[in-house]
Amino acid sequence: MSFSHEKVETNNWLMIVLILLVVAVGGLVEIVPLFFQKSTTQPIAGIVPDSPLKVAGRDIYIREGCYNCHSQMIRPLVAETLRYGHYSVAGEFVYDHPFQWGSKRTGPDLHRVGGKYSDEWQRLHLISPRDLVPESIMPAYPWLEKTPADAESIQRHMKALRMVGVPYTDEQIAAAPAELTDKTELDALIAYLQGLGLALK
Repeated sequence: MSFSHEKVETNNWLMIVLILLVVAVGGLVEIVPLFFQKSTTQPIAGIVPDSPLKVAGRDIYIREGCYNCHSQMIRPLVAETLRYGHYSVAGEFVYDHPFQWGSKRTGPDLHRVGGKYSDEWQRLHLISPRDLVPESIMPAYPWLEKTPADAESIQRHMKALRMVGVPYTDEQIAAAPAELTDKTELDALIAYLQGLGLALK
């Protein structure tokens, strides 16, 4: 079977198959080598698995849709690094499942927000954003302050994370519910935010 230019252009199905083949081969050539590079599979110095409180906070971050407006990927461009700090590297995210990189930024990038503001500032900002940032369009999350952190499911979640490569020990998993005792969802979310991006500050 000969593949003339005219035959490919006039046969829709042949064109679709060839496009899919080219995209698949190109994707494999780009992606497969990353699985064998230490810089993408090993944590950088200072990166440790999240504490149970931060794991619970990350769940709340995802549940409330914070990732829809806030990226956690700082691109290696001058304007980005001047505004947000050191660009993101893969070794910072080896324990994130799924990672929170993204291209959408309605609000600022949050990857280097850890330690930038006090816990009290974060608390007030989440309860009533416009009291601290008048131009903010972020909704308020007052119910987080009244909702207890979910201590019942934290062990299951940490076991699932261990299955995908996060090195939690049996002792850490067993002790996890105690860390969430008397904590609210707001406490958990603040703990998660305050831990973001500290390794490369």
